[in-house]
Amino acid sequence: MTPDKYIKNYINGALIPASSGDYIDNINPAAGKVYSHLPDSDAEDVQIAVEAAERAFPEWSKMGAQKRFRILNRVADIIEQNLESFAHAESVDSGKPVAMSRSVDIPRAHDNIQFFATAIIHYASEAHHMEGTAFNFTLRQPIGVVGCISPWNLPLYLFTWKIAPALAAGNTVVAKPSEITPMTAYMLSKACSEAGMPPGVLNVVHGLGPKVGQAIVEHPKVKAISFTGGTNTGKKIAAIAAPMFKKLSLELGGKNPNIIFEDCDFDQMIVDTLRSSFSNNGQICLCGSRIYIQRSIYEKFKDEFVKRTQFLKVGDPFSSVTDLGSLVSKAHKEKVMSCLALAEVEGGKILCGGKSLEMKGEIKEGYFLSPAVIEGLPPNCRTNQEEIFGPVVTITPFDTEEEALEMANGTNYGLSATVWTKDVAKANRMAEKLQAGIVWVNCWLLRDLRTPFGGMKSSGVGREGGLEALRFFTEAKNVCQKY
Repeated sequence: MTPDKYIKNYINGALIPASSGDYIDNINPAAGKVYSHLPDSDAEDVQIAVEAAERAFPEWSKMGAQKRFRILNRVADIIEQNLESFAHAESVDSGKPVAMSRSVDIPRAHDNIQFFATAIIHYASEAHHMEGTAFNFTLRQPIGVVGCISPWNLPLYLFTWKIAPALAAGNTVVAKPSEITPMTAYMLSKACSEAGMPPGVLNVVHGLGPKVGQAIVEHPKVKAISFTGGTNTGKKIAAIAAPMFKKLSLELGGKNPNIIFEDCDFDQMIVDTLRSSFSNNGQICLCGSRIYIQRSIYEKFKDEFVKRTQFLKVGDPFSSVTDLGSLVSKAHKEKVMSCLALAEVEGGKILCGGKSLEMKGEIKEGYFLSPAVIEGLPPNCRTNQEEIFGPVVTITPFDTEEEALEMANGTNYGLSATVWTKDVAKANRMAEKLQAGIVWVNCWLLRDLRTPFGGMKSSGVGREGGLEALRFFTEAKNVCQKY
């Protein structure tokens, strides 16, 4: 399975261009050059997709979990069989190292589909007995046509994270991948066709957010919206969808704290903190961009962390020695660099990195930036309050547990947090009081697909993952039978 120069929409089981016939350039960010084109779709294409999904819903929803399991499992198998093709395409599209695409992104996409395909055949509803009177049982039924909108940072990983539970539960889907990284969603369309998925069950409409995403959100026949992306976009979606009484799952921004106590396993902590700071160039909503270190080990941490950051190799995504590839786009690189300039204005000292890198050969026009570590900023400055979503972290000392907790909770975000300590009681106290949807203790990005995932405050509404996802994509109906 290989990418094509002209990406197509996947509507009613067919690969077709946008109704307008227009295309948008798709840029390889490591090369800084156009390498393919995606449909410039609009509300007309969304309408056609919704109609196809409506027609497909009765058969798909009544097909039975076992048959849906078999079809979805075949899709997962095709991804696994074409791992290298998918990984190569993901890295060309996003600029991330192919080693990451090969070991993280594509395997997780496979696992997402396989997990929910299997989960639906084990899914059980509740029953409640009213002694001597009646019994109640809960029917969980698919909603109908649902909309799934995914971001550019983990393209196939997060695209499948949404569509897999929706399809497994018996819904039909109109989905929009990011226009910045569309290729693997296009390849997934081919995999679905090859696996024998009935026409109209999954419809993938490519294009811009204001034209395609908004049309999906606004469409009266789309009963639920699952969105991952920026907080401001989430607000706009909620403003449209809430008055229409659509179900909403919004996984939004993060400004995640990484809290390091003096009694941590320093060697393991420093390895994982480097990962949590700069994996995928910091373009993961779960990256720990605010690092708080107990004062007694602050200088030791700073010296070692800066040294290791400087050793990270930024370069060609397809080189075996590359740690960090390019940022995803020219506009995003410019945004991150403006954030670095702001940090200096706010009084921050850039200890290393933050420089635009000039490359040679085929990647000389790419969007490369050295990872940056900043110190000396107060907790309430914009750099420590606003999501940067790039290879930029701040480091700040603290003295007491209470001080660390106050700084960690001192933003409008509440997606994730990390705590490093050997003291189990301290870890549990912190986990209980941290305002975050997920708390990692002595690890980072360790995920069990059965567990709920989502954020608090401005980091989102609702939960994804495991049974939470299947609950979201179904309507609960109580049946009470008297005897």
